[in-house]
Amino acid sequence: MAAQPFSFRRVAVPVFAPSLLFGLGEGAILPAVPLAVRDLGGSVSMAALMVTLLGLGALASNLPASLLTVRYGERRAIVGASIWCALGMLLCVVAPGIVSFAAGILMVGMASAVFGLARLSYLAEAVPAYLRARAMSTLGGVMRIGLFVGPFAAAGVMHWTGLAGAWWVGIAALLAAALLALRLADLPGDEAKGAVRAGTRAAEPTLRSTVVAHRKVFLTLGSCIVVISAVRAARQAIIPLWALHIGLDAAGAALVYGLSNAVDMLVFYPAGKLMDTKGRRWVAVPCMAIMGAALMAMAFTTSAPPFLLAALVVGFGNGLGSGIVMTLGADHSPPQGRAHFLGVWRLLSDIGGTGGPALLSAVTALFALAVGVASAGVLAWIGAAMLAFWVPRPGAARKRAEPV
Repeated sequence: MAAQPFSFRRVAVPVFAPSLLFGLGEGAILPAVPLAVRDLGGSVSMAALMVTLLGLGALASNLPASLLTVRYGERRAIVGASIWCALGMLLCVVAPGIVSFAAGILMVGMASAVFGLARLSYLAEAVPAYLRARAMSTLGGVMRIGLFVGPFAAAGVMHWTGLAGAWWVGIAALLAAALLALRLADLPGDEAKGAVRAGTRAAEPTLRSTVVAHRKVFLTLGSCIVVISAVRAARQAIIPLWALHIGLDAAGAALVYGLSNAVDMLVFYPAGKLMDTKGRRWVAVPCMAIMGAALMAMAFTTSAPPFLLAALVVGFGNGLGSGIVMTLGADHSPPQGRAHFLGVWRLLSDIGGTGGPALLSAVTALFALAVGVASAGVLAWIGAAMLAFWVPRPGAARKRAEPV
């Protein structure tokens, strides 16, 4: 009997909708975190530390997330992470002091790691290779949309309820994500995997054996992922900082940042289709090259119009690469030990995401902001060269992507 053709409809609601809601929940609370710290009596530096804890919680949880996903399966991991994140937000609402608030923030970061890994692992297994890039780009796109809409949804509720409204929006979004994820179908072969976990555990690859077996990929393409994530994280700080540097007020800076993100969101599906039809290099290399050129140009802007143009091009370049990190991870992840592989992959991505702003800060402190912005552009060009060298050529990508 012929296999039933794959349809995106089967994963649209149970996978993409929870991702949209998870992004909305995170986006709703991000502006509220520093404000809540100030309400609890914390300093400005303490508020900045709380924002950093979100990333640190995810960074520290990527490898444990792979163990949880292997043990309980992708569907349970997605549902559990959504509920855990909602509980973390609830703790932030009722927190009597900074310590308990920090615990809630760490819970949100931990949940983000588990949720992100589980949904990536699920799609890597459920979607055929010839549609993989479109699925991953769509996944990245819906998360961007959620993060973009979240602050506006929170602002509307906060108008009536005060600061706590942001957290209640996040909690509602996460609980809705958990309910929708319950509809997620178990992956083919999950029962067999469960039998392996229950009986012959030695047959299941360990985290250590997965790292050893795929160390060449982690050292080559993995280093590219670190660079991509570093540039992406740095540009989030660069745009508002440069806006203030050239004399724009906070509203102007927010407008430019929002327009850049809007362009980012518009191109995620065409980027995925291009990857599926032409190969990963057609997106990976231009993504970094365009961002590098735009960041270099931004360092020479002195007024709003050219700065806005550069920011829009940065957004286009970043959107062009929507899903590239997840797609490359899924391409190279093994059927056995996939969750372990992707856990390390996400760890490398988070290392870059943490290191990018740190590098920008260090270069700016030593020289000037313009040098820091230009350095991010140079780093993007280095990343483009690395990707051109290590990403498989289009012919190989198409061969791997053809349906069996």
